[in-house]
Amino acid sequence: MTKTRSFALLAAVALPLALSAGPVAFAQMQSEHTVMVGGAPMYPSKNIIQNAVSSKDHTTLVAAVQAAGLVDTLQGPGPFTVFAPTNEAFDKLPPGTVASLVKPENKATLVKILTYHVVAGRLTAADLMRMVREGGGKASLTTVQGETLTVSQDGNKLYVAGAQSGVGQITIPDVIQSNGVIQVVSSVLLPN
Repeated sequence: MTKTRSFALLAAVALPLALSAGPVAFAQMQSEHTVMVGGAPMYPSKNIIQNAVSSKDHTTLVAAVQAAGLVDTLQGPGPFTVFAPTNEAFDKLPPGTVASLVKPENKATLVKILTYHVVAGRLTAADLMRMVREGGGKASLTTVQGETLTVSQDGNKLYVAGAQSGVGQITIPDVIQSNGVIQVVSSVLLPN
């Protein structure tokens, strides 16, 4: 099949699907500045959950958020800054950790860990860099869970450290959402 015929076939299938969301929604999504995360565009007009479920790199996080009963919270008005670990970050945990955490009897621990990845407010990479500079090389962020995360910088790279975990790099910064911002991190952050 030629490229022209392939494109025409794709357009014939994709356009009706996209327009089914409504012409205004389709036009708005076309004009938005998106960031690709996990193979999917993240739309600033969508909330944290609506975007996260589209990322193939965040299926473990989404499953954990569902098991913890935090979907409604993260669909709320916020604003929130979410340091979102990838599936690869969860894979760094000891074998069986995630399977154990999503069990109903461990819900309180799961909620504690997940809310440790959330800070009230919309903090962009520029905000974090400014806070690190003003803090003399480090910035402390109070999480929704109540403990602090420590942010540091090395050149143009930002790192986030948990109380009991290693340091995770912000690998995809500033994924803007309607109710906050996602900063994709390379490690799961663990509180005390």
